Amino acid sequence: MVALTKAQAARQVARLASVRPELAEAYAVALRRWLGDPILVVLGRPFVSEGYRSVQEQDELYTHGRSAPGPIVTYKRGGESKHNELPSKALDVAFLLPDGTTSWSPELLSKFARLMKAADVRVHWGGDWPGFKDRPHFEV
Repeated sequence: MVALTKAQAARQVARLASVRPELAEAYAVALRRWLGDPILVVLGRPFVSEGYRSVQEQDELYTHGRSAPGPIVTYKRGGESKHNELPSKALDVAFLLPDGTTSWSPELLSKFARLMKAADVRVHWGGDWPGFKDRPHFEV
């Protein structure tokens, strides 16, 4: 099983503290189910890569694929994203793989999304959206 370092674990606590309690609880339930499954646990470890995001951080992300290099990562400007509220109505998930790399694998995120949505019917997954698929994104 892939374990978080102390620093990574501390970041998880801070990120989860920045989101709405029902979203943090859904994540905790989904994570327990993931880590308790002998098949899923060997694939990697889910972690919260983003919770609350400031308006300034959102505006900076909005430039990606537009005035800054890289692919488009958001269609929301600062103040328009559910990440920009405190507590945040959104969190993003990535995976720490056994080789130490980080992944945003659509397959892994799809598996985790089933657990998140089963944990709380109020959770919506960005991978279900028509058009732009934001697979790391979960919101209430």
